[in-house]
Amino acid sequence: MPSQVPASAMTEPDPTNDPAVRTSITVRASLEHAFEVFTADFDSWWPRSHHIGSSPMTKGVIEGRVGGRLHSEQADGKDCPWGTMLAWEPPHRFVFAWQITPQWQYEPDIAKASEVEVRFSPAGEGMTRVDLEHRHFARHGAGADQMRAGVGAPNGWGGLLALYAAKAEGRPMPA
Repeated sequence: MPSQVPASAMTEPDPTNDPAVRTSITVRASLEHAFEVFTADFDSWWPRSHHIGSSPMTKGVIEGRVGGRLHSEQADGKDCPWGTMLAWEPPHRFVFAWQITPQWQYEPDIAKASEVEVRFSPAGEGMTRVDLEHRHFARHGAGADQMRAGVGAPNGWGGLLALYAAKAEGRPMPA
């Protein structure tokens, strides 16, 4: 059964002054497989260089449920949180709070977090379209534009989706 955090729990900035970062990719994979690779198999494609922990990342985890944590396990044995699941509707979509500051540190206050929605849609025989929208950057405060630029850069969401697509299709991961 789909579930999500009530909209009233999050403040909504003015979207005309707070543009979202959007990117999409189509993968040669069933809807269910595409969703599974993105979420349950997250650790298999997420690059070890993309983490905010104080020691090397050993594992990336997405807990598949509303209220679930997005976190990385670190070489020093510590857990590094970086998000909270807001909506969980397998295999069609999920939404999480991006609890990372513009200084690339953990933000425990969910009201100061932007949000990422990932949608999965059938795109023809054996294909799935994955649409990612990272929005509500104004919640980050003074560093909102810096955060938007970072996740919108070539090694941001677009590059990450290319890694994901390779894994979902069983191809070698791009360098």
